Amino acid sequence: MIDEPPMQSIFDAPNHERLAERLVQLTSDSKRQWGRMSVGGMVCHLSDAFRMALGERQPKMRGNVFLKTVVRFIALSTPMTWPEGAKTVPEADQERGGTPPGDFSDDVATLEQLMARFASTGSGDMPAHPIFGKLTRGEWGRWGYKHVDHHFRQFGV
Repeated sequence: MIDEPPMQSIFDAPNHERLAERLVQLTSDSKRQWGRMSVGGMVCHLSDAFRMALGERQPKMRGNVFLKTVVRFIALSTPMTWPEGAKTVPEADQERGGTPPGDFSDDVATLEQLMARFASTGSGDMPAHPIFGKLTRGEWGRWGYKHVDHHFRQFGV
């Protein structure tokens, strides 16, 4: 039997700390490895995603049965990394309704604060994910880690 690594969660303090350390490695000149986002757009995208997860932005629900079951399971319950080029919801797309990038250091500080707030959330009700639907706290923790890791890898950190 092959031992698989435990599922990473942003709710685990060491994982959150590693993500925070990677965040400060980004610079306004960081180059993307794939996709179309600028580094500033990616930072704002992640901030908007955490605002949605914290219930501060209310995106339109877009999931269907396939996305809420099969894709959700693969994305949140397997150790695979997320594929390059996956689409996001307009409310977190900086070209279609998300928060536009401003001063890079201010945007990074905002993301750092939102990540910390999300990572310290209790076990109370969390809103539905706009694509995956209602998630457990454990699934939200894995989503938080995997989403940030995906975009940090996009920019080589």
